[in-house]
This record gives sequence, structure tokens and C-alpha cells, in this order.
Amino acid sequence: MNWPATRKWCEPIWVVRTPAGGRHAAPRMRALVGLAVVLALVAGCTRGGGTRSAPAPSTTVDSTLAAQVPAPIRSARMVIVATDPIYQPSEFLAPDKALAGFDVDLFNAVAGKLALKTEWKTADFDDIIPGVAAGRYHLGVSSFTIRPDREEQVTMVSYFAAGTQWAARPSVAIDPDDACGKRVAVQSSTLQVNDLATRSAACTAAGKPAIQADEYLKQADLATAVSSGKDDALIADSPVSGYAVKQSGGTLTLVGRLYQAVRYGYVLPRDETDFGQALARALRQLMVEGTYAAILDKWGVSAGAISDPAVNPVVPSASASASPGP
Repeated sequence: MNWPATRKWCEPIWVVRTPAGGRHAAPRMRALVGLAVVLALVAGCTRGGGTRSAPAPSTTVDSTLAAQVPAPIRSARMVIVATDPIYQPSEFLAPDKALAGFDVDLFNAVAGKLALKTEWKTADFDDIIPGVAAGRYHLGVSSFTIRPDREEQVTMVSYFAAGTQWAARPSVAIDPDDACGKRVAVQSSTLQVNDLATRSAACTAAGKPAIQADEYLKQADLATAVSSGKDDALIADSPVSGYAVKQSGGTLTLVGRLYQAVRYGYVLPRDETDFGQALARALRQLMVEGTYAAILDKWGVSAGAISDPAVNPVVPSASASASPGP
């Protein structure tokens, strides 16, 4: 693999977002509000020309694992990571233009185990896997669902599980499996819209009141609608629901179980399975130390914790169509 050279200057990175692009395309179809947005990420540059991120959680270097890092990366002590920072709480731009999110914190900690610093590059979601395969980036970290079609192109390392999760006010008794007659907030153009439609049809077929789905354009609007009492519950991707609960200060709580779960994976070049094994072992060490759990808890996404990170795990083809992840 011909790895990209680390740049020695700070230059603008222009990223164009369109409503039909990136991870918002089918099957995921998360709505992106407004016209195309052009982001000039200049002030957030590090010495390598990437985007600033929060400092990595403190962790100790494992010299044995560090020795398994590909030589060009090991000698530079820098790993170039591509991400599409438009999905809270996984990866997004904070008000100060620094990258934030549990994906960012967790991989920074993984890199720290391997004696590496991270240089984050913003890229359109659909361009990341081809970019990694072509050697433009060392890795891709952007909430990628592990799918057979992707594992044919690149190596993937599992680190998290995501699915669909409901949330409601603690005072509201609601069962996601019997929400007939309830008002439920949902983000437009997501798989959860279809989920609610299916559940509502089952209600009416059983002679019960339909579920009223209130659709909103923005993730944040779901939590506001439920906290204010306008809606009884919200349904969203499990990281989104968990983050909403974390941010609510006790106004919201998770209800029911996480379902339709799939694994997220780091993306590496197809021939870098040894590097993938080093990443998986670093994740296991972070789990043993408690760092992994602490990072997920910080972002309210502990429900997605796994205990068995693996390189190219076997996943059923059906997960590609049932996937709540991008």
C-alpha cells in the first residue's frame, strides 16, 4: 500500500454537502436540511492540514501493538483518518470547529495505544471507502456499518453496535411494542419512519388506534417535542436517542430495547489485516482499562458497547437492507 504523505502546511479543506449525498442516501436516508453547505475548515488545521479534534483520553502506549503498525505510519507517528462530520453524536463539528463525538474520542484513544497522533480529514461519506482503498487516507472512521459488500473492498474492524432505540419522559408509560394511539416524534426520511408505519398498521389491523407519527427535519427537534409534552416518545438511531437522553438532564430516558442492531467498523485498506488486528487488540485493552466504557458513557451511547472487536467479522447480507447505520 502506497500511503499518503503527511502534509507539512495548513491549507483549506472545502467540503460540499448536498441533500442527497453522503450517508443520507438510501438505505440510510437521514435528512440534511437546507441548501448545499460549503465548509472552509481553515482555522481548525493542525500541522498536518487536517481538522482539529479534542485531545485523546489519557492512555498508555503498548509497544508490542505499536510495532504492528505499518512502517510508514509508525515512522511518521501520525495516522491520517477520513471522516464526514455531520452526524451527532458520532462525528460532528463543535461550535469552535473542532471535531467532536464518540467516534473521534474513541479512535484518538485507540491511536494513542499505538503511539500515534491523529490527523483528521473531512470528506464526503461516499468518498471515504474509495479514498482508503486508493491510499489517500490510512483509515476511515465515520459510523460505517459493516456489510459484506464493503468487506469485499476494504478491511473493517468492529468497535460499536447501533440500532433503533426509543426514548420518552420518565413519567410516560410507553411500550415500543404496543405504542398504539401514541404520538411519536421521528426524523423525516429515516428508516424509523417506515418502522412506525409498520407498527401503526399492526395497531389498526388489531382494531387499535393508529400511532401518530410527527415528523421533524432536525434530530434536536425530536427531543424538544418529547420534553415539552407535545409527543409521547421519540424513535431514532440508538446513538441519537442515547445522546438526546444524555443532553436532557433527566428530562428523557431510554425505553424498550435496542433492536435491528448492526456493527460499526473502522475502514482500512484491504491488505492491512495485520494493522486491523492491532486496532482490535488496542480496543480490547481500552475495554479492560475502562476507557472504552468511559468514552461511550460521556456521549450517552453505552447501549452500543461491544466486547468482541474483530477484523472482518462475518455479517449476514440482510444487514445491508435492515441497517440503521450508514
